[in-house]
Formats: sequence, C-alpha cells, structure tokens
Amino acid sequence: MSRPLENTAPLEKLISTLDLEKLEENLFRGTSPQVGWQRVFGGQVIAQALMAAQRTVSDERFVHSLHAYFMRPGDPKVPIIYQVDRIRDGSSFATRRIVAIQHGHAIFSMSASFQIDEGGFDHQAQIPDVPQPEQLMSEDQMRDAFLAKAPPAIRKYWENKRPIEIRPVSLTHYISREKLEPHQDIWVRAVGHVPDDRHYQAAVLAYLSDMTLLDTSLYAHGTTIFDPSVQAASLDHAMWFHRPCKLDDWLLYTQDSPSASGARGLTRGNLFTRDGVLVASMAQEGLIRKLADA
Repeated sequence: MSRPLENTAPLEKLISTLDLEKLEENLFRGTSPQVGWQRVFGGQVIAQALMAAQRTVSDERFVHSLHAYFMRPGDPKVPIIYQVDRIRDGSSFATRRIVAIQHGHAIFSMSASFQIDEGGFDHQAQIPDVPQPEQLMSEDQMRDAFLAKAPPAIRKYWENKRPIEIRPVSLTHYISREKLEPHQDIWVRAVGHVPDDRHYQAAVLAYLSDMTLLDTSLYAHGTTIFDPSVQAASLDHAMWFHRPCKLDDWLLYTQDSPSASGARGLTRGNLFTRDGVLVASMAQEGLIRKLADA
C-alpha cells in the first residue's frame, strides 16, 4: 500500500488514501491524511468503503448506487478497517455491504450495488444555465477577497489545500446572514490527474459528493455549518452513478434542500459535466441542531 507523504499534492494524497491495504479476504485497511481536522471527512470514508467493495467484485461490474450511514465520527489519527460482506453475485448485479471500524466500534456502514454495462432507455435532467467557472472567482481570489475578515473556522477551511477545487456561483451566504433560497450551484474539479480507471473515478466522485451538501440546508436560516451555534454532521448519504466520467474538467454540482425539520436537513444534488451530461445524483440528510446555550 502506498502511503501519503506530507509534501505530496492534495489529489495525490487522496489517490494514495484510496489505495487500501488488503489484510485478508474481504478485509481492508485505510489511513487518513493528517490535515489538522478533529474527525475524518465523511467523503473520504464513503470513497474508501467504495474502493473496498470494488476490490471484491469482478472487473466488468461498476457501481451504480450506494446507501450509507454515519454512526460515529472517524478518528484521523488511527487506521480505518473496512469489512466487506459479499451479499450477492447475480448474472447482472452484485451487492456488497461494508462496515468501517475504529477502536472496536462501527463508525460507518454502506450498501453498494454493482452492474455490468448495459444499453437501454436513456433520458436525463437538463443542466441549469449558470456562469462558467472561468467567469467566477478562483479559490485564491476568494481567499484574498474574504479571508481577512472571515471567522476562524471559515478561514481554516479555505486556507487548507484540498484535492477538489470549488467555485460557488454565489458567495452571498459566506458574507451575509441573509435568509436565502435553499439552493446553490457550485463548480467542482479535481486538482490534478485522476487515474484512467473507473473504480478510482467513481471513488473520487463519491468523495466530492459529500462536499457542501449539508450547508445548503442552512441557507434558508441565514447561517452555515461554520456557525459555532450550530451542531452539524452528516447522518446518511445516498448516491446514484448514471454515466462514467473521467474527471478531467469542471463539473457543475447543483444542490437544493426541500426540507428541514426535527433538527435534520435534507439536501439533494446532481453532478453535470460542463457539456451537460448528468453524471450522478445524491441525497443526504444531516444533523443541523441549534445549540441551546449558543
């Protein structure tokens, strides 16, 4: 297993964390990059669990859906053990169940389904008409424009070099307490080369699918996940992979939140290529609890 190095570029670190160590049949070990966070990013756990499952299916089967639950925060200082249960191998589909374990407890579970490539009916939603990424601020420009006056949590998030660059179409929620429509469009891209391997491409898509989703459910309330008076955490995550994507250009991540209630927010998302191909769809419910003493 190749280990990430501290001076390695962020995307190379991510690819290294996806190269899981095989301990035994159906048993794998993954590590986390040391970037100073107190818990493991949920997208990393989804991506590593998917890689573990993909190691147990035949090469001609590719993931078409996954459904996951976050149960405990991951500890970035210790490895994560991924145990794969081979539920079923049919003529067209295969099903796997994956449990991620740390400190003797399950921190995450996921079911994933795989299918051989088939033809058939084909339609999709249309990509919305939004500005192209080249018309928007880069992350460096956003840092220069806003970070000096930003709260420490936001400053830390943006100063950290990440494997995925994001360019929001609107920055209003970063600089205002205005209550907005619970919708956002964000351009995302891998900062570097993703291997020409559909298993790695699917895992990187799964990784980035967990970015910014939960925040969308807070727009209607004039706050963000960086607000110290809000306790926020992903509870579950579902993803459907519609069409292969090489991740060699920007993707548009459209997100909306149809409901928030019971201290939980629901957000949906679609990922489109720049030329309008719908690559994947997501849904996530997260804890968005207003702290009583805040």
